[in-house]
Amino acid sequence: MHWEDRQDHLRMFTPDAFSFKENVGYLARSADECMFEIKDEKIYRALALQNETVLIEISAESDQVLVVHFLAGTAPKYQENRAEVARYIWDWFDLDTDLQPFYALAKKDPLLHEPVAKFYGLRNVGLPDLFEALAWGILGQQINLSYAYTLKRRFVETFGKKKGNYWLFPRPETIAKQQVEDVATLKMTKKKAEYLIDVADRIAKGALSKEQLLAAESFKDAEKMLTNIRGIGPWTANYVLMRCLRYPSAFPIDDVGLQNAFKLMLGYDEKPSKEEILQYAANWKGWETYATFYLWRMLY
Repeated sequence: MHWEDRQDHLRMFTPDAFSFKENVGYLARSADECMFEIKDEKIYRALALQNETVLIEISAESDQVLVVHFLAGTAPKYQENRAEVARYIWDWFDLDTDLQPFYALAKKDPLLHEPVAKFYGLRNVGLPDLFEALAWGILGQQINLSYAYTLKRRFVETFGKKKGNYWLFPRPETIAKQQVEDVATLKMTKKKAEYLIDVADRIAKGALSKEQLLAAESFKDAEKMLTNIRGIGPWTANYVLMRCLRYPSAFPIDDVGLQNAFKLMLGYDEKPSKEEILQYAANWKGWETYATFYLWRMLY
């Protein structure tokens, strides 16, 4: 991680294969996003640190230099808190991943050469917080993306906290204390409400954590740790392994968006079969996450 503390702002130096414009374009895909705001090619959001909450503005001095300003007198006093902000942004944009091997593979791939040419520098913009990633995965089960965003907004505005104009995602400790009926009133199924409360309770009690999942012996072991939890099937597990834990081989093959992206790229009238998807994906070993992410991007 390469960054400088300039007191009134932070400067972050990204890898060459990074485009702030492409990542902002991805983040701006839904008008109903409630966790951040995009204005004039700048990102605004609240971040909850270990012992304080800050408001930040992220802009680009160039595609390889990000500038982070603290708003409304929320600049952290301590170096470790400023480093925590830099770490969050670095993780959010997945800047530890060297994309050059993926680009070399993708340029020769019949499905991926167009997305990587179009969106070069796009990163797997993630969800660094495990509860947020799991909650978003559960909320999005078996509904369209638009309604998933509506549910997320209701969930955040009912159980989250606000700093200035910006929302913080609900804490697992808060959700663990809720009754199923209180969560289901947001117009989700009782099953989803049960799953959210159970996952929140596990995280609040330390029975489930990002560290435990990252310490798994293999990707398959991490996947099994998640699918052993009620309400988390292979799609949700792979979504979380992809967006939060950064496993490069995560592959939500049953994802409707991924199937639609295949349909679009292949010019089909129908969605392709699972076998056909696996046939194309055989060339993506170790890069299934990024292949999925770039194919999704073609839909927006």
